[in-house]
Amino acid sequence: MKTATILMRHCGALLIASLLSAAQAAPGPGSAHGPLELQEVASGLEHPWALAFLPGGEGMLVTERPGRLRRVTAEGVVSAPLAGVPEVFARGQGGLLDVALSPRFAEDRLVYLSYAEQGVDGRAGSAVGRGRLSDKMDSLEGFQVIFRQQPKLSSGIHFGSRLVFDRAGYLFVTLGENGQRPTAQELDKLQGKVVRLQADGRIPGDNPFVGQAGARAEIWSYGHRNPQGAALNPWTGALWVHEHGPRGGDEINIPQSGRNYGWPLATHGINYSRLPIPEAQGERVAGTEPPHHVWTKSPAISGMAFYDGERFPAWRHSLFIGALVQQALIRLQLDGDQVVGEERLLEELDARIRDVRVGPDGYLYVLTDESNGKLLRVGLQAN
Repeated sequence: MKTATILMRHCGALLIASLLSAAQAAPGPGSAHGPLELQEVASGLEHPWALAFLPGGEGMLVTERPGRLRRVTAEGVVSAPLAGVPEVFARGQGGLLDVALSPRFAEDRLVYLSYAEQGVDGRAGSAVGRGRLSDKMDSLEGFQVIFRQQPKLSSGIHFGSRLVFDRAGYLFVTLGENGQRPTAQELDKLQGKVVRLQADGRIPGDNPFVGQAGARAEIWSYGHRNPQGAALNPWTGALWVHEHGPRGGDEINIPQSGRNYGWPLATHGINYSRLPIPEAQGERVAGTEPPHHVWTKSPAISGMAFYDGERFPAWRHSLFIGALVQQALIRLQLDGDQVVGEERLLEELDARIRDVRVGPDGYLYVLTDESNGKLLRVGLQAN
């Protein structure tokens, strides 16, 4: 299968409308619904991790894991790093991670960032803060931390850190267990949890563990390993989360209030050493929720986006997920909440897919996790 023609400009790749027809005519990677249309929007991004679309055609904000936030215009011009971004723990899997806009961005211009933050003993944990995007879009003003994962236990792995606002304006944050497996079951710690906050970081009064002795009131669900994908289902309004298993057992969950999702007691995976997980009791354990969907062989999943756009009707009711190890864009076909089909896209790129989002134009936008990371626009070619 031939690789798609990709339009390149190394110093801030340009998306050139006049060349679009030529790109569409070129043989491209295939899919179940025909050839793909693939364009490079930008390159030269150092391990980009996440993106968020600005309203009004103002482009995108893109995080780079070493600690930079950039704006990429619709034409593919990459800005200088924005000022006002917090210092990050850029070690191992840590760094500047997710980015999300306030649900009231048109009024408050607030940008939320998640990132790895170092503690006094050299260990790190996830943190979330917000700042106002300046009128010139070159800085975050008045950045304030609104949440910190406690205690800080990571030496550089399993930060989780996806950010999702629900329809009521609550902020969900996914948190890895920092490589400390038992903590995912310990309610006095914020490792291996999904937490639910108000937009300013305060704790909602109806969170499931509010008022319970020995439990953190921020917690929404627990028993997670390293959740690096989260999105709101556009048809039901429910939060969906996916997480890395160990050697096998990547899974999707629909986390419910107060529920236990099993790690490390219940897992479909084994240790990287090929030995069993010491705490594991089986694939299903009483008192824990089974995964909504599971891969027995781990793609190493990251990023998540539901497709409900009008531009490509064949992709409606699909869930797109990036794969790091298996280097593909995974499309799951949904029937209601059930996964009824799967296909792999972009395998020809030979690139780790870190994030995927649906743009306001109905195309998919994909970030490749490389030292020369790229922002790609993906669609289906017209018949």
